[in-house]
Amino acid sequence: VKFNNCAGNKGVRYETNSPDFKVRADGTMYAAHQLQMPSKQLILMVTAWDPQTLGRWEAIVRFLVAEKSQHNGHKPKGRKAVPVEVAQQQSDTLLPWRQHQSANGLRRQKRDWVIPPINVPENSRGPFPQQLVRIRSDKDKEIHIRYSITGVGADQPPMEVFSIDPVSGRMYVTRPMDREERASYHLRAHAVDMNGNKVENPIDLYIYVIDMNDNRPEFINQVYNGSVDEGSKPGTYVMTVTANDADDGTTANGMVRYRIVTQTPQSPSQNMFTINSETGDIVTVAAGLDREKVQQYIVIVQATDMEGNLNYGLSNTATAIITVTDVNDNPPEFTTSTVSINTSAPEARQQEAVRDGTPCAICALTCSCFGSSRPRGPREKMQHCAALAVDYEMNRAFMLTVMVSNQAPLASGIQMSFQSTAGVTISVTDVNEAPYFPTNHKLIRLEEGVPTGTVLTTFSAVDPDRFMQQAVRYSKLSDPANWLNINATNGQITTAAVLDRESDYIKNNVYEATFLAADNGIPPASGTGTLQIYLIDINDNAPELLPKEAQICEKPNLNVINITAADADIDPNVGPFVFELPSVPSAVRKNWTITRLNGDYAQLSLRIMYLEAGVYDVPIIVTDSGNPPLYNTSVIKVKVCPCDENGDCTTIGAVAAAGLGTGAIIAILICIIILLTMVLLFVVWMKRREKERHTKQLLIDPEDDVRDNILKYDEEGGGEEDQDYDLSQLQQPETMDHVLNKTPGVRRVDERPIGAEPQYPIRPVIPHPGDIGDFINEGLRAADNDPTAPPYDSLLVFDYEGSGSTAGSVSSLNSSSSGDQDYDYLNDWGPRFKKLADMYGGGEED
Repeated sequence: VKFNNCAGNKGVRYETNSPDFKVRADGTMYAAHQLQMPSKQLILMVTAWDPQTLGRWEAIVRFLVAEKSQHNGHKPKGRKAVPVEVAQQQSDTLLPWRQHQSANGLRRQKRDWVIPPINVPENSRGPFPQQLVRIRSDKDKEIHIRYSITGVGADQPPMEVFSIDPVSGRMYVTRPMDREERASYHLRAHAVDMNGNKVENPIDLYIYVIDMNDNRPEFINQVYNGSVDEGSKPGTYVMTVTANDADDGTTANGMVRYRIVTQTPQSPSQNMFTINSETGDIVTVAAGLDREKVQQYIVIVQATDMEGNLNYGLSNTATAIITVTDVNDNPPEFTTSTVSINTSAPEARQQEAVRDGTPCAICALTCSCFGSSRPRGPREKMQHCAALAVDYEMNRAFMLTVMVSNQAPLASGIQMSFQSTAGVTISVTDVNEAPYFPTNHKLIRLEEGVPTGTVLTTFSAVDPDRFMQQAVRYSKLSDPANWLNINATNGQITTAAVLDRESDYIKNNVYEATFLAADNGIPPASGTGTLQIYLIDINDNAPELLPKEAQICEKPNLNVINITAADADIDPNVGPFVFELPSVPSAVRKNWTITRLNGDYAQLSLRIMYLEAGVYDVPIIVTDSGNPPLYNTSVIKVKVCPCDENGDCTTIGAVAAAGLGTGAIIAILICIIILLTMVLLFVVWMKRREKERHTKQLLIDPEDDVRDNILKYDEEGGGEEDQDYDLSQLQQPETMDHVLNKTPGVRRVDERPIGAEPQYPIRPVIPHPGDIGDFINEGLRAADNDPTAPPYDSLLVFDYEGSGSTAGSVSSLNSSSSGDQDYDYLNDWGPRFKKLADMYGGGEED
């Protein structure tokens, strides 16, 4: 055997699991003593191990053994030579008990085989029970043998992990294995006859569970706190983060590597720190740490197994909070040398600033005070040096000369004065100061999904007015999702609803609410505080399959459907995803198959050679990588249709895929033709009816047209009140300006026409029997040719009788007149006057 490693095989030693064979340092295997080889095959386990690194590597060596011929050229009785090919085919059957006959016909017991370990992968999907190996004795050809196994996992807890068929000797595993629960099993196999008598000696069976990458790295802490001095040189150690993986640490499944994902803020450089990928040590990698500019960095660290392979490894993250500690690199300095304030100043309004960016430095204030103020001794905390604020609660009025200096020496390399002085005169008036929250913005971390009523924190404010007996009350100012309640008295925050990280109100995993603290002073004052809740994601959303609809050809290998999944959770509760077809109904796995592309994508394709066109609902089980994982059965509607040579669905194929067969398509076409025919017949009938209506209108006598001839006046008036009419409006106006200035268009029938009027005939002076008929005919002819005349159905009034009329007074007519009147000339005036002539001139009547 040969073994190669990176060290060049220096110091590597070999071992076997059989005392009958050994391996030299050069890899040569040899028999330790003379022994009788069994027939067919012999399997050994060879181990190479390095005593310095304690690394171990295993390999299986199989010997194929051929029987030697006897001196007389005959083979042993009762045995048949097994060719090498048969031995290779029966490699899954173990023969731990072998019996051989000696030359004189007597039997002697041969040493039992040492069975090589049986490897079983963990998290197997089955189906169960799953066969591992078959155990058989040579004596099963002579007698009936019953097989059994004993040990932990068989007849000892955990019970019935392994089982064996007592007749055939087939050994099974009954459920998925978990290497993290138990890595190996030691069983013993027994062979007895039907009466329970031992036929063979018990044989040892070693079963090793092969590790799978089913555990994510877990950080010991979710939040690590570290510190580093400002101005530190690159390479300065900051802290160490550690993640453990429950998988086998000797394999890539349990080999964890670290990397920095993000750094906030990215100032003065986006890569201020680096991490050792194997040890997790975080060190500075760039210069420029300045506490006065950035006091704290938040670094997200990711741990990935599979030696850091992001494509196949499982990952987890933790937060490293790095605080930049202060060093004395800034001396205190007054902005001005003297300040004089003669008028009373409200507290906290007038202030003399002292610049020193080192809150943790120790300053000494030397104050010379006058008037009603009291002396002030040295102050020990730098926040008083940073801003010498006017505070009524501390001093009501004072005059002082202030000198500020560092008690500690400045950091090396700082060439500046260590002290500064100023004179100040201040009078203070008390005002109602607003309560304030000492910690603002306050950040808390918790997992999403905590139940309603959970106490989160106490967010209390401080009222700086010590000399006023005031009470502080709390209320919500901004709670976008209405998830929180605050106790109005003590500021205790509790949940009013379940906090959901996937809500639209969450920004970068942080929910932000603002609270108000108000006192009862005159006038009331209030202050606000912001509470930030960082929600840690839990796997509470099952993945959803994408897309929901797809199209594929009815024959395989033309195209496939790329599928993926969407999960509302975040890493590590999302991908890689597992795509599976359900076992029920059986037609799903019979017709379709899924091929994994990577952790987020897979391909759905046809398994059979042809599938009829149509729309199929294909259920797919999608499982995420959360702990515990969630799965969801989604249905994708797949349209199967005939395709052309380019793999594109044809038009007829698309119709067929919509669920319509050839008969249905023909029926639809016939219905369309019938519908078009009916529409055409309806149009022809409507045209014919329109033609008949016009024909009937022509048959009507124009003299029978009575349109607008009957005017209905159904108003009877209102008595004397209705008699006040302006009859002048009915008379013809004397001027034509209003008519001439009117725009052309449709005019009223009683308006006088515009423009030249036709010359209507004038009745002759000398009477003529037929002049009335001629006069009327000529007037009618002139009206017909007049374009400005009113419509044809209007009344034409010919009220001009001409001059020199010979008609006498009507009063001269008397029915008692004895004179005869000749009315025969009325016959010449037309049919209407002929009737009058018949009445009066027809002869004498009584």
